[in-house]
Amino acid sequence: MSSLEKNLYKRVQADRNNRADVARNATPNTIYRGLSSVNPANDGFRLYDVAIIKQDIINHFNIRQGEKLENPEFGTIIWDVLYEPLTASLKQAIVENIENIINSDPRVVVDRVIVDSYFNGIQIECVLTFLDYNISEQMRLQFDQANGLIA
Repeated sequence: MSSLEKNLYKRVQADRNNRADVARNATPNTIYRGLSSVNPANDGFRLYDVAIIKQDIINHFNIRQGEKLENPEFGTIIWDVLYEPLTASLKQAIVENIENIINSDPRVVVDRVIVDSYFNGIQIECVLTFLDYNISEQMRLQFDQANGLIA
């Protein structure tokens, strides 16, 4: 292998935003199906498309980082910093964690994240683009010290 071929891997970079551009021009050809028993407003346990993607993201935020066996990087850091003062550096760490979590799902990309404190916890507002459907929505999550995650 030549030195040019060895250095090729270092020079190639994938652009995350490119997948959003491709999906915006595509028509959805995949139907996502899943089950959820946590929302009493549902008529049944079945969820489809955008609803199941949202539920998967919420499920990811319910896991504290380090709790999942064989994958200590999975989950969120928010549960560990819930009682800490919300400094600028902590906000930045939370934003990076949220972007990593949401962008790890190939069906969605995060456009904007706002982290703020509220009465008894941390509030997250993020604008998500569901790639297969070309839909953007705002998702608000509140991590409450007494009640846990309020979506």
